[in-house]
Amino acid sequence: MTYTLPPELYARAVALGRLMVDLHFAHEFWPILLLLLLLCFRFPAWLAGSMGTHIRRPWPHKLLFAATLILFVQLASLPLSIIGHHILLRFGISIQHWPSWFADVAKSLAITTIVGTVLVAIVYFLLARSPRRWWLWFWIIMVLFMVAGVTLTPLVIDPLFNKFEPLAQTNPALVTELERVVQRSGITIPPSRIFLMRASAKVTETNAYVTGFGSSKRVVVWDTTLRSTPPDQIDFLFGHELGHYVLHHVVYGMLFAAALMLLCFWLGAHITAWMLDRFGPRWGITSLRDPAMLAILLLLFAIAQVATEPVDNAFSRHIEHAADVYGQEAMHGIVPDPAATAATSFQALGEQNLATPERRPLVEFWCYSHPATADRIAFAAAYHPWSGDAQPVYFRK
Repeated sequence: MTYTLPPELYARAVALGRLMVDLHFAHEFWPILLLLLLLCFRFPAWLAGSMGTHIRRPWPHKLLFAATLILFVQLASLPLSIIGHHILLRFGISIQHWPSWFADVAKSLAITTIVGTVLVAIVYFLLARSPRRWWLWFWIIMVLFMVAGVTLTPLVIDPLFNKFEPLAQTNPALVTELERVVQRSGITIPPSRIFLMRASAKVTETNAYVTGFGSSKRVVVWDTTLRSTPPDQIDFLFGHELGHYVLHHVVYGMLFAAALMLLCFWLGAHITAWMLDRFGPRWGITSLRDPAMLAILLLLFAIAQVATEPVDNAFSRHIEHAADVYGQEAMHGIVPDPAATAATSFQALGEQNLATPERRPLVEFWCYSHPATADRIAFAAAYHPWSGDAQPVYFRK
């Protein structure tokens, strides 16, 4: 089985894919260009100096400067986000009205600015106390922040943007059906950890995902998925997410991110010192303790995001493939033909979400967090671990 689309849908999917890739790279490289321009025109140094003439106390001065610069950089990227939402509306992927969308953007700006300012305050403190090892102490703190963020996001952040409710409240029969898949895994997921997200108020896409950590760990199914997906395909999609749950992919993802972050922080500290020595006088930044130093750190953060994206996505594709395998194996004995069910599920997802059938190896390598839809379908259709001498990966034959 191969991923195919009718001619009209094919053209729409290819057009959408190209537009979103172009926009993706614009989102990544625009902050780098913006921060370089700001530094070359000494805007951070001017802004910090101007604020310093009105705010004499060091910490209020530094925090207000940090919040202002972080918010400014985000607002400068807002036109790209507006273009992105317009494209999604045009292709029917989003149905969210502009007032609601701007409200979500305002919430996101506020959260990012507040959290970013807190982290910057920690950086300023560490730079003053430990100029040589600040990056190591900050890495330790960031790991703690990451764990707290993954734990609290489904409890505090996600409900600000979407409505969630236990799936058992609205569809107890489906929960009972999904429990058959859970029983195949040999673990127990309480129904209270299976949630329905009211995505249909904003998008037409279908999806499900695993989120949270510890007591907040949960499986979330979008209501759009339930409306347009046959029961056997829902079983497979749930089995895929169950794979993430059982295989501890959230934990592995945090460990991977922590290791990559440590490398970036170590490199970043050395590059920061070099940039300050080489360009500091030209940019009007005098030392590590200068509040305007934040612009250099934000520039290196933006560069690190671009540089590490292929690595992040390669890891993500690896665990997504593992979850595909797990989900298909979990279907054995529940649906008549797991291979056909999995392949058909990916075909339906591609049609509903307008996944591009166009193969662009560099784009897939750099941007794809999941295997290409065509690859997922081809693997699913050919994977028969219970036939012949083949062996399943996660279940006993």
